[in-house]
Parts: sequence; structure tokens; C-alpha cells
Amino acid sequence: MGVAVVHDLTPQDVAKGIAEGRILLVDVREPNEVAAEAYPDGIVVPLSSFDPMLIPDPQGKDVVFACRSGKRSVTASMAAQAAGLPYDKHLQGGMLGWKAAGLPIKTGG
Repeated sequence: MGVAVVHDLTPQDVAKGIAEGRILLVDVREPNEVAAEAYPDGIVVPLSSFDPMLIPDPQGKDVVFACRSGKRSVTASMAAQAAGLPYDKHLQGGMLGWKAAGLPIKTGG
């Protein structure tokens, strides 16, 4: 096994990929964070109890991890790769970058 590499995707790339049905966004933040502000199409698999096997079958989509700032999403991607899954992408800048890019969020989930 080589060293795990995590590729950065911009908020714009991720939003476009979700809109085109090419990306499954996995939000690894905690439920209280997600309740405050959520990615519109994310599925939540919190890093505190992270089990890559809880990620649904992406059915050909790219799995992209996301968190608040882009740190936990890298950790999640490396954990998934360690478990033998090819999930090597994350949202650079996390929710902070997403909002800075003017992309929509869901509140009060």
C-alpha cells in the first residue's frame, strides 16, 4: 500500500459535481454542527464515530468528504483509504470555504 493521498476539490467543483450527479458528499462533522448549518445534499457520517462502512454505496459517484475547515475531511479520507476504499477526495476549506464561495446551506436541519 502506498501513502494515502487526499485530493483537494474547490467548493465550486464540488457544487457542480453534486448538481451533475457525479459526487456523493459525506459530511463528517458532528450532529450539532450539521443542525446549525448543513450542506444541502450531504450525508452525515460523523468523524467522532467514523466507520467508512457506514458510507452508502456511491453507485459510481465520487465520494467527497467535507467538514468545517477541511481538516477532518482529510482525516476521514485517509481512514477510508486505510480501510481499502478509493475515497481520495475532500472539499478544500470545508463549510467555511463553501459559504465564502456563496454556495447555499441548509439551516435548522
